[in-house]
Amino acid sequence: MRHSLPLAPQFYVTAPQPCPYLPGRMERKLFTALQGDTAEKLNDSLSKQGFRRSQNVLYRPSCSDCSACLSARIDVRRFQPAKSQRRALKRNANLVRRVSSPWATEDQFSLFRRYLDARHADGGMADMDIFEFAAMVEETPIRSRVVEYTDGRGGPLKAVCLTDVLDDGVSMVYSFYEPELHKKSLGTWMILDHVEIAREAGLPYVYLGYWVPGSTKMGYKAQFGALEVYRRGQWERMHDSADYEVERHPLSTDPIAEQVANISLPDSRS
Repeated sequence: MRHSLPLAPQFYVTAPQPCPYLPGRMERKLFTALQGDTAEKLNDSLSKQGFRRSQNVLYRPSCSDCSACLSARIDVRRFQPAKSQRRALKRNANLVRRVSSPWATEDQFSLFRRYLDARHADGGMADMDIFEFAAMVEETPIRSRVVEYTDGRGGPLKAVCLTDVLDDGVSMVYSFYEPELHKKSLGTWMILDHVEIAREAGLPYVYLGYWVPGSTKMGYKAQFGALEVYRRGQWERMHDSADYEVERHPLSTDPIAEQVANISLPDSRS
C-alpha cells in the first residue's frame, strides 16, 4: 500500500507544562511538522504569522489563559543602533564572521556547553548531549546557516548563531557565546550583525523569536529600535514596551479550532 504525506499540514497542541518565562503559569504550543517539498514555503508563510522553527517543527504559543509571548522582528530599513549598541559594535570590532552550512562541530558544542552551564544551567537544554546538539543544528528541511564569530581570522570561536534564511528576512533560531565575555554584550552584538547580514542580502527583517513582557530573560529584545511584534493576527510597531500587558482573560483566547482556521497557508500548487 502506498502512503503519502497529507496535502495540508496537520496542527496539534502540546500538553500544558510550566512556563519557562513567567512563574506560576502554564504554557501550551500549537505546532505542525515541517516536511516535504513545500517545507520552505510553509516556513516562510508561518514565520510571518508568529511561528518559530525547532528542527523539523513549527510552533507558536497557544496558552489557554495568557498571550504574553509576542513574536518580534526588527524592521531593518528603519533600524538605527542606540548609543549602548554602538558601543557594543566597537567592543567587538575584532570579531570575524564566518557563514557555513548547518553542520555541528566539537568546537561549537564545547562553547555551547560553557554557555549553558554559565547562563542556563536550569533551563530546558541543560542536559543536551552532543548528539542532541547536532540534531538541533543539522535537522533542518529549509535554508539554514551556522554563523560563527571568531577572534580574528582563524582565531578561537567566540559566538555562534543558527540562522534561517526566509523570503523576507533572517531568523535567529538560537545563539550562544563565550560566557566569560558577557561584558562585551555579544548577544546584542550578534543581533546587530544580523541586521547587517539582512541589509547585505536585501532582506527587510530580522526575526528575534518571542518577546515576553514581564520576563527578565526576554527583556533585552525591547531595547532594539524599529521593533515590530505580532499581535492579534498582524504585525504592529512597538512604540513603548510598557503598553503591553501580560495579563489576559481566559475567555479572550480563541479556541484551537478557530486559531487553526485563521492560519494562512501557502499555495502548494505554485
